[in-house]
Amino acid sequence: MKSGIAGSAEEGEQPDYLLEEQIGFILRVASQKHGSVFADLMPEDLTPTRFAVLAKLNEKGPLPQNELGRQTAMDVATIKGVVDRLSARGLIRTRPDPDDGRKHFVELTERGGQAIRAAIPLGLQISKETLKPLNIRERTTLIRLLRKLYGG
Repeated sequence: MKSGIAGSAEEGEQPDYLLEEQIGFILRVASQKHGSVFADLMPEDLTPTRFAVLAKLNEKGPLPQNELGRQTAMDVATIKGVVDRLSARGLIRTRPDPDDGRKHFVELTERGGQAIRAAIPLGLQISKETLKPLNIRERTTLIRLLRKLYGG
């Protein structure tokens, strides 16, 4: 019996490649659906990466920029761009680490704190809407398995 699901063909059998059964395709389509929900519900000036930075700073307080990048799963160039854009909008500010001039801490401004506190209920609604087709057990299983895939 052939199957397009990776690793499920019987030994010695070449599986048919069915795009709709490939994990990359499924993750991309699910991500597109989530992105559409995000765009519909979140104010247009808050992209997923900007929201992630503001949410993490709201959760943790000031963080070194490189640590903020790690905690939001952004590479050095991406976190720098997001920090620059949020700084330009007055939502965050950076300050040098008094102990190490090479490090910069990133923190919310008052305006940024207000913005993320207003956006968090929308973020929760976005997650709820994205997971709407699943029951609570399926949601828990999906999140657990996705975390396992990326090592989180």
